[in-house]
Amino acid sequence: MRIAFYGSSLLSSYWNGAATYYRGLLRDLAPRGHSVTFYEPDAFDRQRHRDIEPPPWAAVRVYPATEAGLRSVVAEAAAADVVVKASGVGVFDRELLEGVVSASRPEAIRVFWDVDAPATLSELRAAADHPLRRALPSLDLVLTYGGGPPVVEAYEGFGARRCVPIYNALDPETHHPVPAEDRFAADLSFLGNRLPDREARVEEFFLDPAARLPGRRFLIGGNGWDGKAMPANVRHLGHVYTRDHNAFNTSSLAVLNIARDSMAAVGYSPATRVFEAAGAGACLVTDAWTGLELFLKEGEEVLVARDGADVAAHLAALTPERARAIGEAGRARILREHTYARRGAEVDALLRDEAARKRRANLAKGAA
Repeated sequence: MRIAFYGSSLLSSYWNGAATYYRGLLRDLAPRGHSVTFYEPDAFDRQRHRDIEPPPWAAVRVYPATEAGLRSVVAEAAAADVVVKASGVGVFDRELLEGVVSASRPEAIRVFWDVDAPATLSELRAAADHPLRRALPSLDLVLTYGGGPPVVEAYEGFGARRCVPIYNALDPETHHPVPAEDRFAADLSFLGNRLPDREARVEEFFLDPAARLPGRRFLIGGNGWDGKAMPANVRHLGHVYTRDHNAFNTSSLAVLNIARDSMAAVGYSPATRVFEAAGAGACLVTDAWTGLELFLKEGEEVLVARDGADVAAHLAALTPERARAIGEAGRARILREHTYARRGAEVDALLRDEAARKRRANLAKGAA
């Protein structure tokens, strides 16, 4: 099938945490017989901070973040068998959604792919005239980055015909063990951009443990942390390109995952960092969230913290031997159950089922 995918960016992870999610899924869909064109705006300085060049498994159209640029790419939805509008493109989100739904052919499969479902659902509850509310009756599928049963129930309550979570996963060719590097050496590392709905949790789960353990080394990577007051034993790297994620994850005693507020509240929302760190064989420490056991087993494949004191206690007790054992167990579990090959197979089956359903519906219309 010809897939037109309108998202934030495939080429750059700069202020774009969904990049590796898009890459893992679309890379797997290509050999299943799908032809993917990814449309991304030239916005937020992402093209100056590319991690990859256009890959062989997807065509990439970078368009000007202008009304004229928008019109040029919306029109191309008419040639696609599957039209996907992802959440959080960042520019012209409303116009993109309305435009691609209007431009796509009636027989095309129309998909809204939500990479931040808890936040989107909060917007839908607050605004009866939200453009997505109006678009839902015209959409065939809502796919989400995560969220589990609460997100499915909420979306279907708003009128989605079908909502299916497609969770983050691991691409073992991209994220895997590599030798440690001194520039990323630390006792505890955290990688994440500074966002309003996560900053307080970073203070609690990362900066507080650093203050409790002044003799240990802490490392933070990501955009936006310049100017943030931090304990003296915290080192800030700034943006970490995806090519460096493996070394970042293998060079510290443990790696910390911190969910955003809404994702922690809803649960069933493992971040890409969970799978990237586990895939590299890192000892992962994560804040607690409902549904974690679907992905990793507490105490054996991951360490779970309910607050900053828990993080500090885990780190104080952690030996290199136990960290290695947890990292190896977590990696084995993720490789066994949570790869993008599995997720791609899910999406491929969904699209083929949906195409068959639409063909049957069109035949029934013709017979009537």
